[in-house]
Amino acid sequence: MGRIKTLLSKRIAKKLVKEHGSEFTSEFSKNKALVEKYTNVASSKLRNIIAGYTARLVKQKTILENQPRRRVHEEDLSKYYE
Repeated sequence: MGRIKTLLSKRIAKKLVKEHGSEFTSEFSKNKALVEKYTNVASSKLRNIIAGYTARLVKQKTILENQPRRRVHEEDLSKYYE
């Protein structure tokens, strides 16, 4: 099981990905430098948590973009209603 992220770190990470999404990648080390550039987080632990969560968000985004969308097939219900 993983560690639970606080709402503060999730909120900051989502805001960063929303504003600067094209710059963030799925690599932690690059995201760590970008988080330090765009925020004024004092502690390195919080910076690392935010950088890790941004990497996870970027990975999820790329997976969702690459997967084909599921479509719900419309069923013909006329046989049940006359």
